[in-house]
Amino acid sequence: MKAPDPRFLVGAGLVVVCLALVGAAAVAQGWFPSRYGPKDQIGALNEVSANKVRQASALITRGRVYDLQMTLVPGAPAFPPRYFQFSLIYNNVYNKLGNNDFRWSDEIVAGYLGTFTQVDCPGHAGIGEMFYNGRHWRDIATPQGLKENSCEKLPPVITRGLLLDVAGLKGVQALPDDYAITPADLEAALRRQGNLRIMAGDVVLIHTGWMRYFFTDPKRWISREPGLVLESARWLAGFRPAAVGADTWGIDLWPTKDGSAFAPHQELITKNGILYLENVVTADLARDRVYEFAFVMSFLKVKGAGQTWGTFLAIR
Repeated sequence: MKAPDPRFLVGAGLVVVCLALVGAAAVAQGWFPSRYGPKDQIGALNEVSANKVRQASALITRGRVYDLQMTLVPGAPAFPPRYFQFSLIYNNVYNKLGNNDFRWSDEIVAGYLGTFTQVDCPGHAGIGEMFYNGRHWRDIATPQGLKENSCEKLPPVITRGLLLDVAGLKGVQALPDDYAITPADLEAALRRQGNLRIMAGDVVLIHTGWMRYFFTDPKRWISREPGLVLESARWLAGFRPAAVGADTWGIDLWPTKDGSAFAPHQELITKNGILYLENVVTADLARDRVYEFAFVMSFLKVKGAGQTWGTFLAIR
């Protein structure tokens, strides 16, 4: 048998060493296995217990329901190269069905799930090739979707929700383009809103006012955004919320001045299994000063998806 090419052996060895170093570095940082166990795939949703559901239900005193979901609109701005297209078809191929002349419509949708109001699931964000709970991309990804950390694994959610109105705190309709939301901002918003406390299993929503530019200035809206920085993400992770969301397309500050890209995604999703809820419609909650509420989340269960469209409600 022909001996293997020594160059191949050296190359393969380097690959193995590099992968081992990546894994060792991640373990050394202590972010996996997850606090919820090495087999866990739902992350901080483990914090949403039956007690959290009862706590949320007790907050419903007025019967007011707030729709926190955007309307899907063809041609809307989205993080490149994402897009959304929609076509309506009137099915009259057979002229009619039945002696009662039944007709119907069909809809064709093409595009990315990472558009409009959405959930970033545990399989969405990685640190290098490593994803939530130390799973390597090569082990979980297939052309047909993720085998682990995917959105269909997540249960629907009813829990306590909090709105942190940072725009209101600063006395503006919308935060400036390059505004970095700090832990001090989040703490000040909580104090201003009646000394509220973040508890494990809560959903924390941040109102920046940025969504006002979605239709009025779409190029500005999608090219940048105020948002969280790494320090803020670490501060939030300490409370173990089930999810963090905002009325922006990415929640994190973009672009950054230090050259980093979406580091809060990595801190909250990858390391802590805390879901991201993007493009949440928070304006009505901020207008009515509804800062604590029952939060309801369901979503499109696409097998193998790392992100998906979400339907969110706040009930007070």
